[in-house]
Amino acid sequence: VIFSDVTHDVQLQRELEHANRQLETAYEELQSTNEELETTNEELQSTVEELETTNEELQSTNEELETMNEELQSMNDELNVSNEAHREQQEHYFALNRFMSAVLGSLNAGVAAVDDDLRVLAWNSKAEELWGIRADEAQGAHLFSLDFGLPLEPLRPVLKRQLSDGSDPDVLVLDAINRRGRPIVVRTTVTRLAYQDEGTAGALLTMDVLDDHEPPQETAG
Repeated sequence: VIFSDVTHDVQLQRELEHANRQLETAYEELQSTNEELETTNEELQSTVEELETTNEELQSTNEELETMNEELQSMNDELNVSNEAHREQQEHYFALNRFMSAVLGSLNAGVAAVDDDLRVLAWNSKAEELWGIRADEAQGAHLFSLDFGLPLEPLRPVLKRQLSDGSDPDVLVLDAINRRGRPIVVRTTVTRLAYQDEGTAGALLTMDVLDDHEPPQETAG
């Protein structure tokens, strides 16, 4: 009978089996990790594609914004040109208005201009002095709503005729009362107002005092 000690061999066999099991486990873990890495890589690839799409959209949006900015700049330039033209027109209007105010103010007769609805457009300083109504009170008001000493009813058909066909000026001599309550005689001339080559714009009333019936004022000797 021969006895052989195989304890060391069995121990090595067990260690080998254990190492194989660890190797298999490591291989499985490595395989799982590899699969996870592949999944992560796919997700990263998808994220890159999404980022590329987003970048293209941002690029397109940026181009649209640049186009809009150019359009806004062009609109701003046009508005600046329009504002400059408007400012020049406004200055021209103010100059013309000052000129017309100077012309009306230099006349020695009361003058009232009305539109085709008989609303007062202009009321000069002589009319203020004659009737006691300020220009800012008269302008915009209907002529027949103003309370002053000139009888207006005789002027109604005359104004209607001037606004309709614009014949030769009509002249009426009317007894009136000035702002001091004194009787006066006023020659009122009604003339059609019209723009060149256009329809009637209104009428112009010129009021000349012919006789104020007031006693002459004494002067110092």
